[in-house]
Amino acid sequence: MAGIQFDGVTKRYPDGTEAVKKMDLSVEDGEFMILVGPSGCGKSTALRMIAGLEDISDGELRIGENAVNDLAPKDRDIAMVFQNYALYPHMTVRDNMGFALKLAKVDKAEIDKKVEAAAETLDLTQHLDRKPANLSGGQRQRVAMGRAIVRDPAAFLMDEPLSNLDAKLRVQMRTEVSRLQQSLGTTTVYVTHDQTEAMTLGDRVAVMRGGALQQVATPKELYADPVNLFVAGFIGSPAMNFFSAEAENGKVRLPMGEVDLPQDLSGASGKLIAGIRPEDFEDADLVGEHRGSGFEFEAPIEQLESMGSEIYAYFKHEGEAASSDELSELAADIGGGDLPSDAHGRAVARLDPASEVRQGEKARLWLDPARIHLFDPESGHSLRTREKEPA
Repeated sequence: MAGIQFDGVTKRYPDGTEAVKKMDLSVEDGEFMILVGPSGCGKSTALRMIAGLEDISDGELRIGENAVNDLAPKDRDIAMVFQNYALYPHMTVRDNMGFALKLAKVDKAEIDKKVEAAAETLDLTQHLDRKPANLSGGQRQRVAMGRAIVRDPAAFLMDEPLSNLDAKLRVQMRTEVSRLQQSLGTTTVYVTHDQTEAMTLGDRVAVMRGGALQQVATPKELYADPVNLFVAGFIGSPAMNFFSAEAENGKVRLPMGEVDLPQDLSGASGKLIAGIRPEDFEDADLVGEHRGSGFEFEAPIEQLESMGSEIYAYFKHEGEAASSDELSELAADIGGGDLPSDAHGRAVARLDPASEVRQGEKARLWLDPARIHLFDPESGHSLRTREKEPA
């Protein structure tokens, strides 16, 4: 096993486009690192540079103690799992899994031993003599992972390996990937555009946008302390609500009313953007003993979505909509749609399923002021983390 180090790594194409910009990232030995971001953010390009499938324009990339900028892919001691499985259709599962070892002239008995051990780990033993066409999507992906495992590489590279699977199978395979990485302890870099995968799989997550790293942190830190509007809006589902705000004397004026700021933001002042996650609202009738510590307001409920374990309540709010270049770019980056708190003055609250709020009626909602995030509308930086530079 080995760690992976990016030192000022840049990928520049002949037309001058920089797909990855001066990337500094340290992946520790045995760590499960996730690269996440919208399409075109540079995450797959970064992965391909580790693999040697893309040349490095500037900077240095090390695997273990060795600089690998000029090493051929076969000399880097890495194994890659692709989105499309990349299996040989005319070969059996056994032959697919052992093919790289066969090319390396490994003894047949040793190949069989490694293939059978990997097949047992991946629950593929009964399928070793079948061909890929006779396997399900999940089984094919496990074969692709088995082919990587038998090589016992210094690092695994995974490029959106679950994106071709249906939703239920994707959840199942996500659990298997996590279990597998923990049992093997091999350094893994995993690329995905799905922030749910990122938050549930990784030891740490690197959020990318426009070729640049925005924040590198544990899933818990990304959720609780996003460094800027992009990370705040990209991480979390449904996405964070954004509101125009003005802070003064330890209070912040929101479209819903004036709210006391938490202690760590009490010095904030001026026109800002407030971010509130849907789960930091609740039906006021269900808050219980904490009701007095929050802020209550009335909101007209436009739409309800019952998820069984929770209710998404979309409501209208008065006042100027949050506006900044960062928010406009965020909406475009995450797919061109509006954010929950958009130009039409809408927001979403995630409520307890016991809530009796009704669509088309006003509801009394409760907000936890301690959970409010504030952002500079010009730079997009979080006021909580503004002293920190992006990792």
